[in-house]
Amino acid sequence: MVLLGVFSEWESFFQLIGVLLIFLFVLAITYITTRWIGQYQQGMMQNKNIQVVETFRVNNNKFIQIIQVGKKYLVISVCKDVVNVLSELTEDDLVWRPSQEERGVKVNENFQQIFGKLKDKIPRK
Repeated sequence: MVLLGVFSEWESFFQLIGVLLIFLFVLAITYITTRWIGQYQQGMMQNKNIQVVETFRVNNNKFIQIIQVGKKYLVISVCKDVVNVLSELTEDDLVWRPSQEERGVKVNENFQQIFGKLKDKIPRK
């Protein structure tokens, strides 16, 4: 009887270790897949002619957006099922104008580089 108790304790321990290893494996696969999909989507968005400059939420499912299509800026309203063009803007009409660096977003820039740039902009006391 004592021998059966020892075996069941070890069996429970190995089951726990097995479940933890499977959990870690699933977690690693999820992380790798998420990184891969993120890089794939960034690659799809790179060097495209349509870019959202600014979005303003009017209601739960209603937005006003300024988008850049080629060299033109358009103001559109986006609703649940309908997208309407409200007006066309020139770059002079915009209060905030994207710089050359902001127009060409760097795809391979990692968090450490972004954080370093942000850290340099914050004044130190």
